[in-house]
Amino acid sequence: MKIAHVCPFYKPTICGVGQVVYELSQRQVKDGHEVHVFASDWDKNERIKKKEETIEGVQVHRCYHIFRAVNFVSVWPSVFFKLLNKNFDVIHSHIPGHSHAILAVFASKIKRIRHIHTTHCPWTEGYRNKLGILMDSISKKTYIPLLFNLADKIIAITPWEIEFLLKYGAKREKITVIPNGMSDVLYKKIKNNDFRKRLKISDKDKLVLFFGRLNPTKGVDKLVEAAKEILKERKDIYFIFRGPDEGMRYLVEKASKENKNIISVKETRDKEEVVKTYQSADVYVLPSYREGLPLTLFEAMACGLPVVASPVNGIPYEMKEPENGFLVDYGDIKNLKKRILQILDDKKLAKKISENNKLKARNYDWDIIYKKTMKLYNS
Repeated sequence: MKIAHVCPFYKPTICGVGQVVYELSQRQVKDGHEVHVFASDWDKNERIKKKEETIEGVQVHRCYHIFRAVNFVSVWPSVFFKLLNKNFDVIHSHIPGHSHAILAVFASKIKRIRHIHTTHCPWTEGYRNKLGILMDSISKKTYIPLLFNLADKIIAITPWEIEFLLKYGAKREKITVIPNGMSDVLYKKIKNNDFRKRLKISDKDKLVLFFGRLNPTKGVDKLVEAAKEILKERKDIYFIFRGPDEGMRYLVEKASKENKNIISVKETRDKEEVVKTYQSADVYVLPSYREGLPLTLFEAMACGLPVVASPVNGIPYEMKEPENGFLVDYGDIKNLKKRILQILDDKKLAKKISENNKLKARNYDWDIIYKKTMKLYNS
């Protein structure tokens, strides 16, 4: 099968959607399919010079962007003509509110190619500038309904999305729920894990982890605030923030200058280093304002970490309390502090949650998600 993925970013740019496409495309290549990825030539910081390359068997096409807004939206119309110039069996686009998705579905209809669209849960309001709010409003009234009408199948990553898909014109029979997944390498215990040693954190100390984009929507500022409150009383706890900067690293670095137990760690794409990071922690915290269905939630679970997270969007569908950890409303610093300390100080509870999460994460192995996706391609 000849497959085209159309998504905003791809390796080496760090992006949750790009990571989903990477995991799917790697398995597709391994199974003998020819896979192409079409993405913007913007990496959130600058223009990527190399427009055509092959990355681990995937043919990557960077399309020249003519316009961009905020830190995740760019317009690259050449994708339409590139798709018309090739013959595919399936075109799989990602994220509905972006122009590349509607251009991809137009190309698929002209070429009479099956079109699959994954939404990635973009429905929560807030944390957009005025231009972003305007573009979001226009897209929901115009080309999102058109996209949903023209696409052959629509993948929702969580049942929470379904009411929004129906609201914006999708037919229920087109919708299939396939969640994000995580790599099986997370289950394997890293021998001689040197992560704590490099940061000069002893095995006796407790480690609270935030692992993801340092973006305002992720609630980084809320966890920093909770950390400061906890560290007024405790000296045996460290807070690690790891991920690419999207506007909040300055806050973490400022806090780290005030307290050595708050540490900012450089982002990484190395899988072993990712696993080392998770397996060194005692609890994973995701205090987000909004989420889709974050890969990091399942990655943390696979490594046996208890989770403290905001009950937003898809998270409550995948996480129950106290089986998997605790749900704390966004901005509730008092309760965030309470639940973090409860897990750190109750070894019996932490062990039980750890066992539950390892077992639950098995349902989200990327091999399982991949098989469900390919079954949909062939349906």
